Amino acid sequence: MGYPEETLAPEERLLLHRHPHWKMLFWPAVAFILITALAGFGAGVTMRNTDGTLQSGLLLGILVAWVLIVVWRSITPLIRWKSTHFIITDRRVLIRQGVLTHTGNDIPMNRISNVQFRHGLFDRMLGTGTLIIGSASEEPLEYDDIPHVQQVHALLYHQAFDVVQNNPNNGGGFYGSSNAYP
Repeated sequence: MGYPEETLAPEERLLLHRHPHWKMLFWPAVAFILITALAGFGAGVTMRNTDGTLQSGLLLGILVAWVLIVVWRSITPLIRWKSTHFIITDRRVLIRQGVLTHTGNDIPMNRISNVQFRHGLFDRMLGTGTLIIGSASEEPLEYDDIPHVQQVHALLYHQAFDVVQNNPNNGGGFYGSSNAYP
């Protein structure tokens, strides 16, 4: 049983599990390439122009600096991306994020009052966007970098409005619904 499945209630069905769009990893990848090139250049200059203990110390310093910057600018964003989950079940929307401090937000389907999406030209080219979920008692919640945001919007709209309103067996609530999105 994987991460989202272990958070589900009995008989709750997972409909969608996504991490943010890969565009979040673009700048960390660029940083990794640049810092590796700079470290390689620095190591080459050090090897060519120094000898003995000084050379070893400089190479060790370059290695330590490379590791620290790569962890800070590339590995940390990768872990943050991997630990961010956007989940839709037949009963609720779950958002989980964080590595050391784990935060979560659950929105029951019957509390959703509005579902919108927004994406500009660049987001449309990448197939991503912002999903905006309005709930009955709170300010709308915005989730950036949702892959295939139009399909996610359609799924969430279907689950929150069509299934609840069209299922005579649920008694006006959503939890009795047995419909699933194809």
